[in-house]
Amino acid sequence: MSSDKISGFRNKFVTIKSTKKRKTSSRQWLARQLNDQYVSKAKIEGYRSRSAYKLLEINEKFKLFQPGMKVVDLGAAPGGWSQVAAKITKADKLGTLSGVVIAVDLLEMEPISGVRFLQKDFYAADTQQIITEMSRETHNKATNLLPGEQDRNATPNFNKVDVVMSDMAANTTGHATTDHIRTLRLCESAFEFALEILKPKGHFIAKLVKHFKPAASRRESTETYLIALNRR
Repeated sequence: MSSDKISGFRNKFVTIKSTKKRKTSSRQWLARQLNDQYVSKAKIEGYRSRSAYKLLEINEKFKLFQPGMKVVDLGAAPGGWSQVAAKITKADKLGTLSGVVIAVDLLEMEPISGVRFLQKDFYAADTQQIITEMSRETHNKATNLLPGEQDRNATPNFNKVDVVMSDMAANTTGHATTDHIRTLRLCESAFEFALEILKPKGHFIAKLVKHFKPAASRRESTETYLIALNRR
């Protein structure tokens, strides 16, 4: 997938006229959005954000998702990554190979087929426990267990997940070093949680530093992604 040319899209450049009411930064952001081919493609294909193409490209390279997997999406809103995960794991379908996607964000997020959404602060004391309970509940429903009933045939990892992905980013301050440190802290917290909830051979994805930069990530963007495969 090329960042310079996307099949089916012509290269057009839109300029934004200056007005007294519109700040330079606002004009630059608006122009960037209007001229971004991935933004246009996302609207046409029904994805909520251009970040969906980052995850699609990451998955194309690393083969992270399979039908039937359990996935936790941290910092999910507006839902681009959750949409991709739900489609590939078949969380939006009924059947023996249907997956599970648990999305978490402090912000509101419109419902997505096959995605269970938890609107809470990831740092809140009970959030991570609730996510674990939600994962356990999905196992119980899949095996037709009654509330409180235990699956005697369950494996030790029945309440764990296959993929933890985090697109969380701290609100920018304008100070690059501070912003980077805050994003690192978010990634560290997500990684610590992933160590607790991931199955053996599970995968972790997080916005961090330069390890793999998808073509869908803008050239001027500092965001790159850490891909940790096959948890031991």
